Amino acid sequence: MDATLAQRAQMGGVKLSRLLQPRKPAFWLMVALNLLSAVLGWVVNTYQLNVLGSLLVAGFAIGNALLGMWLAWLLVNARI
Repeated sequence: MDATLAQRAQMGGVKLSRLLQPRKPAFWLMVALNLLSAVLGWVVNTYQLNVLGSLLVAGFAIGNALLGMWLAWLLVNARI
């Protein structure tokens, strides 16, 4: 009765191979946003920032990650 993750993804109509679409600008924007959020997270953890700086950089990191995930969702569901 248990299906593998790939089988469950195909049952629901979601193909993870749709995520890799290098010809679409949304793919490259998603990659850039996710890389930028990783760099911003590294900055927050590495450098001694004051509270306002830490909150500002962390807020941008979270916003970038959320936008990147939203673009990934649009690419996987073929809405772009």
